[in-house]
Amino acid sequence: MTVFTGDFDVKLDAKGRFLFPSSLLQQAGEEGQATFIIKKDIYAPCLTVFTKGEWERQVEAIRKNLNPFNREHNVFLREFFKDTAECALDSSNRMVIPKRLVQAVDLQSDICILGLDTKIEIWSKDEYEKSHPTAENFALLAEKILGNLVGI
Repeated sequence: MTVFTGDFDVKLDAKGRFLFPSSLLQQAGEEGQATFIIKKDIYAPCLTVFTKGEWERQVEAIRKNLNPFNREHNVFLREFFKDTAECALDSSNRMVIPKRLVQAVDLQSDICILGLDTKIEIWSKDEYEKSHPTAENFALLAEKILGNLVGI
C-alpha cells in the first residue's frame, strides 16, 4: 500500500494541467504508472486523488457496508461517485484536472498538493492556508485523538 507524504506548491495552467510532483510519483511506484482517480472531497473544499489500487480498496469497503437497494444508501452512492474522474499523467508527468472539478473547488493558478497517507489532496493555495488549525488547537486535537493510545 502506498503512503504519500509531503506538500508542494504548484502552478495550475489555464487548461487545468499541473506538473505532478516527482516525489509523489516515486512514492506511488508502479501504481502511479497507470491512472489516478480524482474526486471532490467530501469534507473539505479540495480534490482527492487516489491510485487506481487504493480507489478499488475504497470502493470495496463501501460495497461491503452498503445495499444499493436501500434508498439512503443509493443516495450516498450517487453523491460519493459524483464529481469523480479518471486521470492519467501525460508524457511530461502533467495531470489534467477536468474543468468541472477545477470549478467545483474553485482552484486558482496557485495550488498546493498534499500527500496524505493513502491519498493526495489538491487545494487552492488560499483555501489550504486558511484550513490550518492553530498550533494549540492542533495539540488539543492530537491529545483528544491520540492521548490514550499506548505504544506510539
